[in-house]
Amino acid sequence: MRKVIGALGLGLMTMVSLPAMATDVGVLDWRQALMSSQSAQASMNQLKNRIGPQQKQAEALGQQLQQLQEKLQKNGDVMSESERNSVTQQLRQKGSQFQQLRGQIAQAQQQAEQQYLKSAKPKLDQAIQRVVKQRGLDMVVDRDAVVYSGDSLDITNEVTKIFNSLN
Repeated sequence: MRKVIGALGLGLMTMVSLPAMATDVGVLDWRQALMSSQSAQASMNQLKNRIGPQQKQAEALGQQLQQLQEKLQKNGDVMSESERNSVTQQLRQKGSQFQQLRGQIAQAQQQAEQQYLKSAKPKLDQAIQRVVKQRGLDMVVDRDAVVYSGDSLDITNEVTKIFNSLN
């Protein structure tokens, strides 16, 4: 019995002392890799050109809202009730327009981002595969899922460079 326990103990000690299998890991911030790319910058510029007038209109409405609020705060006590009601109604109307415009802008941005991500995904996957082959990586982990990693593990810039070359 002692021999069997001794043999098991020796076998267990041998297994524990074996070196752990090393895995080559890369850390990737895929959002940064995409958003740093030339095609993403071009897509963002197109979006800015398309929604630029709406953004200017929203800024102007925001300034008007601020002016109306200041007017109501400063002069509300000395205004007649009809003037106060008029300014309050303007605030509501402009506020509603402002919120609607902001919603349209946000929706356009979200749609453009989703469309870009959908079209860029195959190229991103290809760029990641190239970096994996070049570095001999066994695993790529999203940067958001990592508590700590050394800079040498980060492959984001490499993926962006290869992604840019695929365009």
